[in-house]
Amino acid sequence: MEFRSKVDNFFVVVISITLFIIMAVFLIPLILDNDKTLVEVIIVLSLCFLSIAFILWTSFSIKYIFNPDTLLVKGGLFKTRIPYEDITKLTETTELFTGYRVLASKDSLEIFYKKGILGSVKISPTDKKRFVSELKKRCPNL
Repeated sequence: MEFRSKVDNFFVVVISITLFIIMAVFLIPLILDNDKTLVEVIIVLSLCFLSIAFILWTSFSIKYIFNPDTLLVKGGLFKTRIPYEDITKLTETTELFTGYRVLASKDSLEIFYKKGILGSVKISPTDKKRFVSELKKRCPNL
């Protein structure tokens, strides 16, 4: 079973501002430079495009997958496999800026588990009630 991440308007605004700043950093010097070559233009535009694509990919491809033995938390290049038997606690949280988080919403859950570097991960599934129900089926110790 797979759940996508919920996306808040706040998150969209933050990502939009970030992308605008990245575009400004790449494009303003390019516009102001009168001695640029075609190769320099191609390199700068390529780096700008790749930076924006990477941010969009990692921000909007977030999903949570229930595998037979593990919960897979995935966002872009980042993946975390959490064995169900390692999950110790599940709480609601609105903390967006602290800890290990793979989410795009303030309306989120924090999963505490034994073998994590930070001990927990924050997630924001679109259907929180169904996600919690499915997790409780697979983690009888919750």
